[in-house]
Amino acid sequence: MSELKDLISFISKSLVDMPDQVHVNEIVGEQTTVVELKVDKSDLGKIIGKQGRTARALRTILNAASTKLKKRAVLEIIE
Repeated sequence: MSELKDLISFISKSLVDMPDQVHVNEIVGEQTTVVELKVDKSDLGKIIGKQGRTARALRTILNAASTKLKKRAVLEIIE
């Protein structure tokens, strides 16, 4: 398991009511890594936040962490 996947998993599980329903999948491409986040339908609002603020914050943290690892990563929230 990579650091980026662990990071998103840890933050997401801290935010939601059903942490056992958090699934993080990582798809490593040649230039970009896609981190897919799937949560329970009832927790989707908590992950996205008001006007997408929480999702934007998650993406900012992921971007900072991936830059430090000299990689490029994108967060996809799957409904």
